[in-house]
Amino acid sequence: MVSHTYRWLDSSNYPPGTASRYVVDLPFLAGGDIFQRVMVRSPRIEIKYCTQCRWLLRAAWMAQELLTTFQDELGEVALVPGTGGVFEVFVGDEVIWSRAEHGRFPDIKELKQLVRDRIAPAKDLGHSERQPQ
Repeated sequence: MVSHTYRWLDSSNYPPGTASRYVVDLPFLAGGDIFQRVMVRSPRIEIKYCTQCRWLLRAAWMAQELLTTFQDELGEVALVPGTGGVFEVFVGDEVIWSRAEHGRFPDIKELKQLVRDRIAPAKDLGHSERQPQ
């Protein structure tokens, strides 16, 4: 069990006009920075999509599919707005799909296999993996 302490931060610790906050000092975080722990979830998938092209729904659907398939393996999935026709999928810092490179969007089956190969190689994807007979 992790021990922690709570402390109030009042206006003397903040610039004027800033609301007071309640923070938790956790021993595994230098200085009790709780946001550091919350913001670093691994493995992280990032889907960068073009807002000009209106690809948010496609990106959100793919994110939902990945979160459903890899619910125990993923730390987070982030949707990142971009421009210029961009549609890229990252696992960590590695680009695993680029619409510019492939000239098309990934099939969801294809994307799941690419993600699986990097974060859970032994995971069976069930019907997404079986070849039609």
